[in-house]
Amino acid sequence: MAEECTHDCSTCGKSCGERKEKFDFAAKLNAASSVKRVVAVASGKGGVGKSFVTTMLAVAAAKKGLKVGILDADVTGPSIPQAFGLAGSTYKSDDGIEPTMTNSGIKVISLNMLVDDPSDPVIWRGPVIAGLVKQFWTDVHWGDLDVMFVDMPPGTGDVPLTVFQSLPVDGVVVVSSPQELVEMIVSKSVKMAKAMEKPVLGLVENMSYLKCPDCGKEIPVFGRSRAKELAEKFAIPAVLRLPVDPSFAAAIDAGAAETLEIPDVDSFAEKVF
Repeated sequence: MAEECTHDCSTCGKSCGERKEKFDFAAKLNAASSVKRVVAVASGKGGVGKSFVTTMLAVAAAKKGLKVGILDADVTGPSIPQAFGLAGSTYKSDDGIEPTMTNSGIKVISLNMLVDDPSDPVIWRGPVIAGLVKQFWTDVHWGDLDVMFVDMPPGTGDVPLTVFQSLPVDGVVVVSSPQELVEMIVSKSVKMAKAMEKPVLGLVENMSYLKCPDCGKEIPVFGRSRAKELAEKFAIPAVLRLPVDPSFAAAIDAGAAETLEIPDVDSFAEKVF
């Protein structure tokens, strides 16, 4: 116990063996904003398509007439602006930092909108990155949103911890791929969500198969799908398998995510927001 301890845990942010109550890390949302639901899109590793899934869930929500926002928490590898063809910087108004809006009205904030050259590397330590993500919640003028999707960085480090503790996350969508280590990866994400007392709303197995253009047969390029059995094992209520499809990558590279039509995503999205 620290010598200066007052024995009043409600006024102390330190973590010690004598703490009798949890410290509230919740950050206050921008005063001119209202967000009804927050869904985090996460994975235990990188390269599985979290940003793509975040993008498509947001597009599906916007199609339903919902007011949607995307908070790009993957600070060192932000790719959300590219998916929507968003360029240039944001600006500050009397209400706060103004997010950039896509063609369909999705509000987006990302580090790429705050720097002169998006190709410059972000050479920051974890706490600094986590602080910026927190500011995306407190300082950005989101207005009134029905749902906000948070594109999480891979892993279970500083930034995911900050998001879970500081934002009122209502649930998590876990993204994986069919490789050998998928069970361990999904397990890490599910266990972190459980530790943070956040429900896992759905599991997306990206790059699940390649559909033969001639016969329509599903080819398991990266191994057999285990999405359904993992969903049963971890009691995840909704499952989505996405194929390897060159048209997806072409649309994202062209900044035309809103032109993609993926019916399976639309039906899955209804279950998670």
